[in-house]
Amino acid sequence: MEDILVPLGFFAMIAAIVLVPTWLKARNKHEMQATVRTAIEKGQALPPELVDAMTKDIKPPKESTAVRDIRAGVILIAIGAGLAVMGLILGQRHDEAFHPLLGAAAIPALIGIAYVVLSFFNPNKGYRPDA
Repeated sequence: MEDILVPLGFFAMIAAIVLVPTWLKARNKHEMQATVRTAIEKGQALPPELVDAMTKDIKPPKESTAVRDIRAGVILIAIGAGLAVMGLILGQRHDEAFHPLLGAAAIPALIGIAYVVLSFFNPNKGYRPDA
């Protein structure tokens, strides 16, 4: 029984860490919308502070720039290199560990290379200081 409870508890904890804040934020938004709906039904004017508070969490999506693509690409290449080095080190101790870790390292490294290559074709070459 304990063999199943420990992994189940671990995954339940991860789910709780992700789901509880999301649920609390959704509940807060739902209560705010109910308050605004009631105020509108009663014919009350909405104060500008309330409208600002409701829209402050809404952010426009960040525009992809060449600098951001290169940064993401370099980080992913470094992750792939780290996994490859870990495979090399573990491969000295356990022969069967090298090739699977090298395969796993190839995934982020190749995605990183794709980011770096795509940064040269990005029409938004400039650096945005507000990004």
